[in-house]
Amino acid sequence: MKTRVTEIFGIKYPIVQGGLAHLAYAELAAAVSNAGGLGQITAATLRTPEKLREEIRKVRSLTEKPFGVNFAIARHDGNYKELLEVAIEEKVPVISITGANPQPVFERIKGENIRTLVLVSGARQAQKAEQLGADAVMAVGQEGGGHIGRDDIGTMVLIPRVVDAVSIPVLASGGIGDGRGLLAAFALGAEGIEMGTRFIATQECVHANEKYKEAILQANETDTVIIKRTIGAPGRVLKSEFAQHIIDLEQKGATYEDLKDMVSGEANLRYIYDGNEAEGFGWAGQVIGLINTIPTVGELFDEMMDTAEKGINRLGNIFES
Repeated sequence: MKTRVTEIFGIKYPIVQGGLAHLAYAELAAAVSNAGGLGQITAATLRTPEKLREEIRKVRSLTEKPFGVNFAIARHDGNYKELLEVAIEEKVPVISITGANPQPVFERIKGENIRTLVLVSGARQAQKAEQLGADAVMAVGQEGGGHIGRDDIGTMVLIPRVVDAVSIPVLASGGIGDGRGLLAAFALGAEGIEMGTRFIATQECVHANEKYKEAILQANETDTVIIKRTIGAPGRVLKSEFAQHIIDLEQKGATYEDLKDMVSGEANLRYIYDGNEAEGFGWAGQVIGLINTIPTVGELFDEMMDTAEKGINRLGNIFES
């Protein structure tokens, strides 16, 4: 499989694992990279330079393939600069940036031999990322899990809009979890995909509680809701009484101060680590409706490639008829 994404990032398949706060650690990242994609660890939840350095070195002990470090810079409270220095010192091959304006990151890594990805939710953001020097952008539609754009644009429309707006490669994200989604992304003009929720339901996502994984398996595409919309940071989570309580408070005019404990990283951890559904929440995209197994990452990639090949043959038959 050859696209500009595989060539730029030195990978076999143009499949990138999302940042996955509190879940994107060395075991998962290395498994994705070893399977031919681009695995990532997330700096945001490692918190200290020492822990990030340790995790980067752990990835390198598990794979010789390229990998990335994700910087959700809006969540670092200014601390991301220390973490970024570690990534530079350790000569990580790829950095992905989500959250706030990525310009300071690009200014700091200028001249370094680091490839860059920027997560966007609209054409204007993609153009800005291109102007800053991004090697590629990942465009996430409103179907995606975790933090999404404010404009509720679906992946089917968003991807061709972004593809038409920039000259750098675009990866599609949001609602993609199998080989059919990969083929659809190519058809829309993307040159790769990013997946988040699908990688949670894999054996190498060792930090995710089994209750969280089982909930993803048992849920369907209607079992997610969006929280934090009224405070300007919409994010898609598994439907639950806890999540609905957040939404109810928002509808009653709750402020960020009123909600901050309920939408915090600690509340997220209470569910995804401890399985405490009554006091926490779990990020998840609508793609949960397509997930019914917990394979190894290698098995997932094999299945995706097999499905994609069958899809290509089906399309060939359609166009020949």
